[in-house]
Amino acid sequence: MVGYDTLSQENSGNEGKIMCTIFIGGAWPYANGSLHIGHIAGLLPGDVLARYHRAIGDTVCFVSGSDCHGTPVAIRAKQEQKTPQEISDFYHEEFTKCFEKLGFSYDVYTKTSSPEHKKFVREFHKKLYESSYVYEKEVPQAYCEQCSAFLADRFVLGKCPKCGSDTRGDQCDVCGAVLEPEHLTTPICAVCKTPVSFQKAKHLYIAITKLQDELRALVDSHANWRKNAIAFTNRYLDEGLRDRALTRDLKWGIPVPKAGYENKTIYIWAENVLGYLSAGKMAAEARGADFGELWGKHAKHYYVHGKDNIPFHTIILPALLLANGDYRHLPDRIISSEYLTLEGRKISTSQNYAIWVKDLLAHYEADSIRYFFLANGPEKRDTDFSWREFVHSHNSELLGAYGNFVNRTLTFITKYCDKIVPKGTQHLAVSKQIDALFPSVGRKIENGAFKDALTELFDFVRSANKFFDTEQPWITRNTDKEACDNTLYQCVQIIANLAVLLSPFLPFSSEKVCQWLGICHNWEKQSVPAGLTLPEVEILFQRIDKKVIDVETEKLKGIL
Repeated sequence: MVGYDTLSQENSGNEGKIMCTIFIGGAWPYANGSLHIGHIAGLLPGDVLARYHRAIGDTVCFVSGSDCHGTPVAIRAKQEQKTPQEISDFYHEEFTKCFEKLGFSYDVYTKTSSPEHKKFVREFHKKLYESSYVYEKEVPQAYCEQCSAFLADRFVLGKCPKCGSDTRGDQCDVCGAVLEPEHLTTPICAVCKTPVSFQKAKHLYIAITKLQDELRALVDSHANWRKNAIAFTNRYLDEGLRDRALTRDLKWGIPVPKAGYENKTIYIWAENVLGYLSAGKMAAEARGADFGELWGKHAKHYYVHGKDNIPFHTIILPALLLANGDYRHLPDRIISSEYLTLEGRKISTSQNYAIWVKDLLAHYEADSIRYFFLANGPEKRDTDFSWREFVHSHNSELLGAYGNFVNRTLTFITKYCDKIVPKGTQHLAVSKQIDALFPSVGRKIENGAFKDALTELFDFVRSANKFFDTEQPWITRNTDKEACDNTLYQCVQIIANLAVLLSPFLPFSSEKVCQWLGICHNWEKQSVPAGLTLPEVEILFQRIDKKVIDVETEKLKGIL
């Protein structure tokens, strides 16, 4: 996943369908600390979209990377007496391994410190500076003597000048006011908690205020964005946009490509979102494709991220694209999740109150993790992760419903049919259900309704178990062999189609079933021939001991 992982283009088998170019950008996690479950809850929908669109035959470019520059990484490096490069490289490697183990099918997962990204960003900014949207301005900039560093706005703490609440220097979470750090009462450094001073400095600014009408038109024309994205963007627009600095007095970053600014770097917010473009270019070049097609009118762009990243994707990125002028395909779909809490409390990385993804993967199956956060995640509202619900989700739904149906059917055939799928006829009502699932689930995925898609599939899983119980093959194998064979044949067809329908969500278990039954991943109705000899079939999911609930919750209590 570091660099390229060019994926072959599958034959969808959907004759007559107009194939699309699908671009999916997953948010770039900061490379200054380990991934926690909140990151995964917000990013998993991107992989579901990518796997689904490949299955229907679309050309997919799914990219992301590690956000390596900026104040957070520089401060972490100073705390650990390492270089920012060492810190960001360490976490980039950790992220890469976690995403691989979780089954993220990125075409490119890279980092903002890569030569390809740096080159692309500098060229983008050179063109940007030629536009009428960029100007110079002298402004006060927060500086911490203790940390010997200029601070990003969000690393300045103080009292909100409007409501008096404790706040960061960029925005007040209580009243929602957009702030400037120099306007805070008693501003201090968020890292060392000492007072900060303000020094005058000349910087380049982008006149986002000139783009107010275009950005308003963008959100007004996209009722298909998530509701939180529409609401947040409209709030920013209603309050009045403010111009943003493009440059910073920070050594760790991408040098500004303009005379007189050699000692400054590009502000992290004005270069990390351009990672979608630089990574997309890397992917296109790796597969010998035209990068321009990704930005053409026939492309469709998804951006997948958490609620706190909404303005960067609905205002900042579009503003940069419009001002530059070369890349004018603005976001089509915003898949923005809500917040995830942990056992009823806010996740806090500073207090180590979190479940780290690397630790979760060390003890639990990737498909179990994926299922929980897709079926129970913060898709439309804030949700809570609890160990009790996680274990119940796995044991009752993933293992108890789906895994049970697969294993009881295939084990029955192994034991009583010499591993050979019997000859039978399809049950008309069940066959019609399967026919309807492909377009229905597909629409839900494309619309970002992943939870609804899984609900529909698991309703079908439960009906399949009921079908098995009603037909009673354990009795009919002795009393009515034809009826028994028909039941088992139909159940195998159900399993085959479920494996494909669930493959965007549960890639690891789906791959096992597809191999057992000799079927492909194309998004179309599957048929397993009678006479197929099954291989050795293993248990699809292992039960999680309920003792885990007490053990894991005690660990969290020890942190508080």
